[in-house]
Amino acid sequence: MSSTTAGILFIGSLILALALVHVPLGDYMHRVFTSSKHSRLERGVYKAVGVDPDGEQTWSVYAKSVLAFSLVSVLVVYGLQRLQSHLLLSLGFENVTSHVAWNTAISFVTNTNWQAYSGENTMGYLVQMTALAVQNFVSAAVGIAVAIAFVRGLVRRRTSELGNFWVDLTRGVLRVLLPIAAVGALVLIAGGAIQNFADPHSVATLTGGSQTITGGPVASQEVIKELGTNGGGFYNANSAHPFENPTAWTNWFEIFLLLVIPFTLPRTFGRMVGDKRQGYAILAVMGTLALLSVIALNAAQIAHHGTVPEAVAAATEGTETRFGVSNSATFAAATTLTSTGAVNSFHDSYTSLGGAVTMLNMMVGEVAPGGVGSGLYGMLILAIITVFVAGLMVGRTPEYLGKKIGAREMKLASLYFLTTPVLVLVGTAIAMAFPGPRASMLNSGPHGLSEVLYAFTSAANNNGSAFAGITVNTPFYDVALGLAMIFGRFLPIILALALAGSLARQTPVPASQGTLPTHRPQFVGMVAGVTLILVALTFFPALALGPLAEGIHL
Repeated sequence: MSSTTAGILFIGSLILALALVHVPLGDYMHRVFTSSKHSRLERGVYKAVGVDPDGEQTWSVYAKSVLAFSLVSVLVVYGLQRLQSHLLLSLGFENVTSHVAWNTAISFVTNTNWQAYSGENTMGYLVQMTALAVQNFVSAAVGIAVAIAFVRGLVRRRTSELGNFWVDLTRGVLRVLLPIAAVGALVLIAGGAIQNFADPHSVATLTGGSQTITGGPVASQEVIKELGTNGGGFYNANSAHPFENPTAWTNWFEIFLLLVIPFTLPRTFGRMVGDKRQGYAILAVMGTLALLSVIALNAAQIAHHGTVPEAVAAATEGTETRFGVSNSATFAAATTLTSTGAVNSFHDSYTSLGGAVTMLNMMVGEVAPGGVGSGLYGMLILAIITVFVAGLMVGRTPEYLGKKIGAREMKLASLYFLTTPVLVLVGTAIAMAFPGPRASMLNSGPHGLSEVLYAFTSAANNNGSAFAGITVNTPFYDVALGLAMIFGRFLPIILALALAGSLARQTPVPASQGTLPTHRPQFVGMVAGVTLILVALTFFPALALGPLAEGIHL
């Protein structure tokens, strides 16, 4: 069997598996977030937090709850790292330095999981579990909660309330993420991922030296880092490490985990708005963009020019041989299409066009299918922008699901879209303008620019992956990328909730002959086109100076 055929079967089986769980999981999440009943465990959580689970919140109160919870989370994660040497299961590691602790706390709370350190050499078991793994659950649940609140804004009428953040957060963790993660961890353990509290031990190498091997509760963290589209890794080698990702079939399973919830939430959306066709339309946009990306990235890596790549029929540098080029390229596409950031190959070693595709996936806004929750509300905002553009063409006030898209709604949607490009381009410009940050680049010229551009694109879009040819464990990058993560996460959330609040206050207008149908293939094509055109106009000059210039030079 050729590598191309194997790659097609690999991708096809993923699509089939995602299709099989789409309806049951989507319907289950619909029941989770529309039920009025609270379990005994959930009521205990609400009592401990001191909130009324039956009370509703306006968009501003909902947003304040998100920010307050996230601020407390940052302080807890930062404090645990700074006190690590005094904690149990520290493995003798020193306290994490202040700027790395700051960057890591921001990173995991914002669902970015950017890592400016080697996990097995920096973090003890307790910090990995109580700080990092816990945030993998709750930061993902925050994204789901905001997505559900945004959909309520489309559904509700003449109200200022979007639900209760604390209820949505708790249900997301206890009813959705924890059950799937528990089963998924057992699957990974069965596949060879480790789960222990063993002390590090030394082994003799083939060259006569010694190497310290760290164990730990890896499988339990690995499953939620993928399922919650968090990223990062217990080990510096990330999902290329055999303790995290032992075999080719666990590699398939991890890609499935990071895609399953983002590709299923459109079904939940369709059920909540009372029109499953709307959910299928959003899913079609996501699926079309994702498939184009997977094909493009596989083609760039398999059919690359150059003497060595042509001799081995693919660009294999930086690729884990257990998985091969196609499976690694598919993983890279999936992890950058979502906000996961986990990697099983070295993106810095990708072909120039392959690296451009990974950046473009993030620059699109990670909406195909995007992060857990964030992909759905990001795509819905792009759908609103598309409706507005279509309205301009026919000279009619645009509507989406019966809600008019006026000046206020478009200002909020436009600001949402512009937030991350500003952070990416301004951050890259500042880093390239000063000699200190430039000294962190491993390469000069277009590839060096690509390393910096990738770093800020990853941080501002809350992805967390890296080209890895750049030294980011410096005060400048730890602070600058930390700020990009904060603003890249919470400004869009605030704008999305404000837009949802504005839509919820409206009274739906009945559809007429002039209403643009938003469930047909025509609309699917329009949303995909608007998404790509907006990104191309915004980021093409930067891409032209980086990976595209490198590709032409080669």
